[in-house]
Amino acid sequence: MTKDNDLPLAVVTGGGTGIGRAVGELLAQSGYRVCTIGLDRDDDLPAAIRFVRADVTDTEAAIAALPEGPVAALVNCAGLLRHQAEWQVEGFELVMKVNLTAGFTLANALLDRLEAARGSVVNVTSMWAIFGSAGAPAYTASKGAVAAVTRSQAVAWAPRGVRVNSIAPGWVETRISEKARTDPERVARINQRIPMGRWAQPHEVATVVRFLLSDDAAYVTGAMIPVDGGYSVC
Repeated sequence: MTKDNDLPLAVVTGGGTGIGRAVGELLAQSGYRVCTIGLDRDDDLPAAIRFVRADVTDTEAAIAALPEGPVAALVNCAGLLRHQAEWQVEGFELVMKVNLTAGFTLANALLDRLEAARGSVVNVTSMWAIFGSAGAPAYTASKGAVAAVTRSQAVAWAPRGVRVNSIAPGWVETRISEKARTDPERVARINQRIPMGRWAQPHEVATVVRFLLSDDAAYVTGAMIPVDGGYSVC
């Protein structure tokens, strides 16, 4: 019988809710030992997912909370959206710190442990990395930067056996999209533009993350995969 400590370790930031939770659940089902880091969690988060309450912008605290040993997977899902408040410098800088700098810093801090496991990183960017948003300039800028940083990490870390990719989700039924989902006029416009005619469920995004972490993607690095039902190509 395999002991939990013998399973490959997956670290998921923002893994207590939404896409991060779906990723954590799927990785746990796929044979990973999952540790999630964040400030928020669903009350019914499965016991198979170890939740550590820590601010992802505090890299030392995040690292201290993790189990020791090689890290087979790092998924940076933690994200912040502040809408119009992002047009103010304070709001802009906070969103950039959470969405971009925190994941970049954590990946750097875990690089030796990722190399030891020949591990893989998946950064969660957004369809807004492809086009702009009038109401969320920092979210848009941060997600575009995540995609660019992913490519730099992929080039820099490939010689060390560490792959780095990103996904760009579109409209997903999560807490962060609640404002759009509860605005009848806006949701009607969104639905009209999605070729597949519906919003994604978090688990549909998680399956793409699992693919990028798996040996099936062994020759894939530096890629950004849209998971948006065709929204970004319209």
